[in-house]
Amino acid sequence: MTASSAPTTVTTPPPGQRPGTIRLAAGGSARLVRREITPDGTLPIPESLDEAAWWGVGLGAPNGAAVLSGHVNWRGRTGPFDELWRAERGQPVTISDAAGLRWTYRVTEILTLHKDELPRHAERLFNARGPHRVVLVTCGGDFVGGTDGYRDNRIVVAEPVSPQAHLN
Repeated sequence: MTASSAPTTVTTPPPGQRPGTIRLAAGGSARLVRREITPDGTLPIPESLDEAAWWGVGLGAPNGAAVLSGHVNWRGRTGPFDELWRAERGQPVTISDAAGLRWTYRVTEILTLHKDELPRHAERLFNARGPHRVVLVTCGGDFVGGTDGYRDNRIVVAEPVSPQAHLN
């Protein structure tokens, strides 16, 4: 994500809500790590294949996007966010926080965007307004190298099944 794609306002998670894990429909999972947008507007991607960066609103927030980004692959290994390339509408996404609370979401939208197109969609996808949702982001498509890595971004939007969390 670049400066031109970062939303203007962000609601942070409630105090004490610590990241936990995400589990995708085919069983891939990643540990969530809280990240903030850099001064140039980039969302740092985690170093580890088994991690996903979490930015934006908290889990279960009444409004806005919780953005989770992770690697499609890294250092010759396939990552859990590779599953986004096979995602289908209606599939579950389960997220647990460190306290053991679990939220279930359902996939409602799937986009593949060239990285140059992402800024035009950023305000709608990543802002802190509108209904609560999680927005999962990874890269893929043709490998172009350099700082871009891959040509495209895969974006999967999932909406809450219920507004309340459940204990694991």
